Amino acid sequence: MNKIIKATTATLFGLALVSSSAMAATTLRFAHPAPQSDLQQTLAEKFKEEVESASHGELKVQIFPNGQLGNDSQMIDGTRSGIIDITLSGLNNFTGLVPEAAAFTLPFMFADHQAAFNALDGEPGDRVMSELESAGLKGLAFPENGFREMTNNRGPIREPGDLEGLRMRVNNSIVLNNMFELLGANPQQIQVNELYTAMETGVVNAQDHPLGIVVSFNFDEVQKYLSMTNHAYAALLLAMNKSRFDSLTPEQQQIVQKAADDATAMQRQMNIDQTEQMISQLEDDGMEVNRDVDTAAFQEAVKPVWQDFIDEYGEELIDSIQQAAGQQQG
Repeated sequence: MNKIIKATTATLFGLALVSSSAMAATTLRFAHPAPQSDLQQTLAEKFKEEVESASHGELKVQIFPNGQLGNDSQMIDGTRSGIIDITLSGLNNFTGLVPEAAAFTLPFMFADHQAAFNALDGEPGDRVMSELESAGLKGLAFPENGFREMTNNRGPIREPGDLEGLRMRVNNSIVLNNMFELLGANPQQIQVNELYTAMETGVVNAQDHPLGIVVSFNFDEVQKYLSMTNHAYAALLLAMNKSRFDSLTPEQQQIVQKAADDATAMQRQMNIDQTEQMISQLEDDGMEVNRDVDTAAFQEAVKPVWQDFIDEYGEELIDSIQQAAGQQQG
C-alpha cells in the first residue's frame, strides 16, 4: 500500500511540475498576412523554433498566418493595443505612424538588396525603429519582400508609356500611388487578400508586388505578363507590442531579438536565392516575362515623386539612407 501511495504521490508531484511549467510559459501571438507557402511563414516558424528552444519553453510562439487576425492595418492596430504580440507587415503599412519611413519606398531608391540592407540595418532604420516606440511598438527587424515588379493582362511593360490607362492595384504607399498616377495608370487601393478576386473579375488588370507574393498568392492564374521593373524595394517590418516586450526578462528580450535577427537573415537570403527559381516557375505556369525595361526612362519620369517627398519632409532622411546604402542619389 505504501508503495502505491508513494507512486501516486510521485505521479501527482510530476504532473504538478508539468502544470506549473505550462502555467509559467508565456505565449506570444505572431500574426502575418501571407499564406503558409510564403517565406513570411518560413520566417515565423524559424522565429518560433529559436525562441522556444533558447527559452527552454518559457516562451511559446503561436503563429497566425494568412491574415487570420485581420488585414495589415488591423494587425498593426492589434499589436499596438496588445491583442496581438508580434506582427509582420510591409514597412509601407507603418508610414501612418512614421510618415518619413516612406523614403525607403521611393521608386528606384536602392540599386540592389545589399544597399537596402545597409540602410535598414544602419542609422536610418534605427531612426524608424526609435520613432515606432511612441506608437507602442518595439521594432525587431526588417525582413524583406524584395523588389517590386509589375504584372498585368495587357502586354509587357518596357517604358513609362506602357502604364497608360492600366487599372493598377496599389498598396497604401503614397509615393507609389503618386508614381502610378504620374505614369498614367489608374491606381486603386485594394487589400492583398482581396486582390486575386479583383484581378479575376477585372476590377483591376494590373498590380505590383515582389515575386514571392506573386507566387504564393497564385497571381499567375489571373495575370499574363510579368515585367521585371524593380521599381521599388519592399521591406517588411517585424514589430512587437512594446509593453509586452518590456514585460519580458532581459534574457528573454535578448532571445526574442536574436531570434528576430536570425530569422530575418535566413529569410532575406532565401528570398534572394529563390528569385530565378520563382521566375522560372511563373514562366512554366504560363506567364510571359520580360526583363528589357528602360530603367533610365522610368527613373527620369518619376523624379517629380521624389520632389514631392522632399518638399514635404526634406532631404535629410533620403541623404542618410543613401549614405548608409553606399550609393549616390540618382
